[in-house]
Parts: sequence; structure tokens; C-alpha cells
Amino acid sequence: MSLFEAEGVTKRFGGLTAVSAVDFRVEAGEIVGLIGPNGAGKTTFFNVISGFLKPDEGDVRFEGASILGHKPSDICKRGMTRTFQIVKPFAEMTVTDNVLVGAFNHRRDAGRAREKAREVLALVGLEPQADKLGSELTVGGRKRVELAKALATEPKLMLLDEVMAGLTPSEVAGMIEVLGRVRDAGVTMVIVEHVMQVIMNLSDRIYVLHHGVAISEGTPEQIIADPEVTKAYLGDSFLAEPGTAPSGEAPRP
Repeated sequence: MSLFEAEGVTKRFGGLTAVSAVDFRVEAGEIVGLIGPNGAGKTTFFNVISGFLKPDEGDVRFEGASILGHKPSDICKRGMTRTFQIVKPFAEMTVTDNVLVGAFNHRRDAGRAREKAREVLALVGLEPQADKLGSELTVGGRKRVELAKALATEPKLMLLDEVMAGLTPSEVAGMIEVLGRVRDAGVTMVIVEHVMQVIMNLSDRIYVLHHGVAISEGTPEQIIADPEVTKAYLGDSFLAEPGTAPSGEAPRP
């Protein structure tokens, strides 16, 4: 039994089919990448499988049980959580208190919740900024707080939506190290990302969405070699020049 399965997931908005009959699975311990052009349906798919949108067709199962119709908060309590593209820490709360919000998902006792928050802050490298206000953080700091809040909920599966967006090359490298530590801590991840260095370095398998359809699935090496993926997303320049990324995206550090 897979940790997570989506079967035939379809989501329409009026006459637009944003996600079309997508099958998707995640095994415990994996890092699975989800890539595709802007508008391919990646975030809509995340919104459906995390309970923020109801699919028009298909089923979503976590640990073998359907989670269709469950609230995002209930899904989070089961052990599946997500981050968002646009990060909004609580501006007038400290970094520690921001992370405490997530820790209260499973730990009602304030002392135990604070213990979890400290553990997560160390894991993501935020200990030196623990007493800073959310409003004082850089983009990189806000991204790490978003990650830390999700980790504090004690997930088995975490969905990361463009956690590298807006980061400098050095910050991207630092985040890759953080995600490696998260994996070592036993958290399974699905990553939506445009920075190819991240996807290729971290993913065990990758799914490619194009116009809402899953056009390819495989290892990073298989995805790079798939001509349909090259045509739809990567572009010939990605293969010709290893130091480049798809047009309009951040270069590979």
C-alpha cells in the first residue's frame, strides 16, 4: 500500500479543465517532484489533494483511506500537510511563536509544543532567528518559517509548493541541505518546483503536468530523456546547456 494515492483526479472551473484524470502515488520515504509550465495545474492539484478544493472526479487516499470531503485541518491531523507559494508569517509574532502554531496541531500542552518548536527550528536552521518578529525576516527566512510551521505539525507527508521561489542561489543551496535533513528525519515529501537543480538533486521520481495532464513519470534521468517533456517544458537548451534552466526560470546554481 502506498502512503498516498490519487486516482483519476479531475478538477474543472466552468469550461476549463485545470487537472485531468491524474494518477499519482507516493511511497513512504520518497521525495517526489511535480513539475510543469506555469498554468499546468500543479497548484490546483495540490489544492485538491490537500482538501482545499473538491475534485469533480477521482479519489484521493492517504494511508489507504479516502480523504475526499475531509477538511484541510483534519487531513493535517492525519499526518499530511502543505506549504504555500505565497508565505505569510504572523508579522507581529516571533519566529518561535509562528512555529508554535503548527506544534499545537498534536501537542496541546504548551511546554511540549515549545519543545517541538525548538526541535524544528534547529532542523531548519532558524535557531539564531528564533526571537525575531515575522516582519523582520528576509524572503529566505520567511520560506524557512513556512517550512518550519508545516514540520511542527508532525507530518508523515509534506507537500511543498515552490519553497525555493525568490531565493538566491546560495539560499537555494541552503534549502536543499535543509530538505535533506527533513528527509533524514523520516518525512516523505512532494515538491512543486521550477528550480531544476532542486528537483533533479532531491527527487526519487518526478511527475510532469502539462495542460492539467500527467504526461510523464519516472526517475530524474528518465524525465530528462523524455522528448515529450523536453518539448512541453524543459526545452532543448536544458539538454544542450547543463547550467541552464527552462526559459524564464532561475538558473541552476
